[in-house]
Amino acid sequence: MSARAAIALGSNLDDRETHLSGAIAELSAHSSITTIASSSFHETEAVGPNIDGNPQPSYLNAAIVIETTLSPRELLDCLLAIEHAHGRERATEERWGPRTLDLDILLYTDNNRLNVTIDEDTLTIPHPRMHERDFVLKPLAEIASDWLHPIQNQSVAELLARMTAITR
Repeated sequence: MSARAAIALGSNLDDRETHLSGAIAELSAHSSITTIASSSFHETEAVGPNIDGNPQPSYLNAAIVIETTLSPRELLDCLLAIEHAHGRERATEERWGPRTLDLDILLYTDNNRLNVTIDEDTLTIPHPRMHERDFVLKPLAEIASDWLHPIQNQSVAELLARMTAITR
């Protein structure tokens, strides 16, 4: 039985496009994952602390929807391994600091296409701040605008519209 998941991708260090494209290719090559849809890449300002008094470099962000037989925990482990292969060291980095690659599970459906909610120390689904981040919602709306956020009880398109109205 397979499930579907929405994954956010971001990079603001080194060759950002290569990191994102590489991660998508690595996920697609996994025997338990099929990429269903991939958004375009979006350039966004970094949200996070300055580094040595200077703003962080801009991010390149994207989203993908996959079909997988991996559990949420197994999928997270796969994402962490790909991040690590791209030079990310979560244990030593500053929270919301610059990174070569950031992969986050945004949404996950079970085999019956019901949205899964998980709230554990190391895994939270849906992503706890996705509804507050246009750099997540814009790419996701390209490929999964009708996907329902199980806690906000709004579609991705509705969440993006609400965020756009707030920032005007």
